[in-house]
Amino acid sequence: MPYSRGHREKVRDRIVESARRLFNRSGFENVSINSIMEEAGLTRGGFYAYFKSKSDLYVEVLRCFFTDPDWKNRWEGVRIDPASPQAAPQIIRAYLSRQHFDDVENSCPMVALPNDVARSGENVRKAFNDTFRAMVTMLGRDVKSSTRQPEDTALAIAALCVGGMVVARALTDTSLADRLRDAAVEVSLALGGWKSKNDKPSSRRRPKSKPGR
Repeated sequence: MPYSRGHREKVRDRIVESARRLFNRSGFENVSINSIMEEAGLTRGGFYAYFKSKSDLYVEVLRCFFTDPDWKNRWEGVRIDPASPQAAPQIIRAYLSRQHFDDVENSCPMVALPNDVARSGENVRKAFNDTFRAMVTMLGRDVKSSTRQPEDTALAIAALCVGGMVVARALTDTSLADRLRDAAVEVSLALGGWKSKNDKPSSRRRPKSKPGR
């Protein structure tokens, strides 16, 4: 019986999603092709019909909403509209949000994988480079500060976002991690000239609603 139209794309997407979750959870070196395919509900033999190696798959995993127009937002309560003139502040708040902090498996891969990238081959490092550059481009489109070149400002903001989340994830003191992320948001918005006292984000953990409400 022939496969339905779009079957191959769906299977490929399942492999990429499985790898994204596992790489974010355990790192590149600690994840095997067997575990990726098992997580996706597939057999190892089918892997090579889609990817030449784990490194080639890694390049696909490095894609995120900065480079993939079909990226579906994973963080509940967080919205990013790339066409909005407020896209850069939205990205900053989303990137440093508590939702992103908590949802390790669906993280932007630049947070979970930078050390692995530094040890990887040229194609993986280029993919990371391209993803970071795409983030800088989106952040720099509407920089309002005139004290420096917009791209330089966007580079600093991108570093604050990625680095801030990396450090926050490494801390054992959750309240300190919250303060770090809040500070990174405020400084990033100020650098870009988007700071607004009437639109302060809340990146702390939201209280759970009581049963029955």
